[in-house]
Formats: sequence, structure tokens, C-alpha cells
Amino acid sequence: MSKEIAVLGAGCFWCVEGIFNSINGVEEAISGFTGGNVENPTYRQVCDTDTNHAEVVEVTFDNEVISYKELLEIFWNIHNPTHLNRQGNDVGTQYRSSIFYTSEDQKKQAEESLKEFDNGTLYEDKFVTTIESLDKFWPAEDYHQGYYNENPDQPYCSAVVGPKIAKFKSKFKQILK
Repeated sequence: MSKEIAVLGAGCFWCVEGIFNSINGVEEAISGFTGGNVENPTYRQVCDTDTNHAEVVEVTFDNEVISYKELLEIFWNIHNPTHLNRQGNDVGTQYRSSIFYTSEDQKKQAEESLKEFDNGTLYEDKFVTTIESLDKFWPAEDYHQGYYNENPDQPYCSAVVGPKIAKFKSKFKQILK
């Protein structure tokens, strides 16, 4: 197995983690934070103060099974990259559309992928996704890990996360575990 890490921000990390953990070739997706100015932030700090962190998912994947380019295609399809600091009713800089690269090759692939998908086909408006170097990934508190699987009937999960995961699974059946 040839392991690689992708760090992606596409709104609420409960949705993103649930999606990426269902993909063949993904070993693990962990909810967390990056891109901010506070060491080891808590969820409360990220939500209530100006830490500048994004909610992200660190995806460990086998690039012999699924490529970084394929993960980026999924990324563009699971959120609206044209909304600045917002996904649905979730508003704030922590919900920004963002790609945090771990190598120059990932940076190049992210830039190429952005050009490929920001063409009016998926969304009419211009993408606002940031492409940033990964400094440090901070895992979110334990109760956030696998949150949707543990709490599918929680109101936010049943109204937002569940339908988003179902839509993804319907479109990308061929790559599911």
C-alpha cells in the first residue's frame, strides 16, 4: 500500500468525514482543524472565536487504489466551492472551501483540478476555494470522530449530513467500500 494524506475543507466536517470514510482506498478520515493561529484549538474556540481555523478532514488513502486527483473530483462534487465561508446554513470562516496540500505535487494537482472544475459546469459562479500549504493538522475532540455514524438521528445529521452522504453514494456508487 502506498499511503498518502489529503487535507480538505468542505464545510461541516461531519459530512466530509462520513463521505470520505465510505470510499474504497480510504484508510481513514479524521475530523479536525487547520489553517489558523491557535495551537491545538477546541471546537468551541473554532466556532466562538477568531482562530481562523477551517474545519477539515485529514484523509489517509492508498494512492494505488484511489488517486489524489480522484479525491479532488469528489471534493468538488460534495460541496459548493463558490460560497465564501459558507456551506448551506453553516456560516463562518471555519466552513471555507479549502485544500491544504502536503507537497508541491499536491499543490500542482490542486491548482490543475481547480482550473479543470471551475469552468461553469458544476457551478455557474466562480470558485472561492483556497489552496494553502498544510502547517499543522489538529484532530477535533473524540466525540466528533465518526459523529454521523454514532448520531444519525441527531437533527442536524438527519436533516443535512444524511441527505448529503446519500446524494454522494448515489452519484459515486462505483467507488464505495
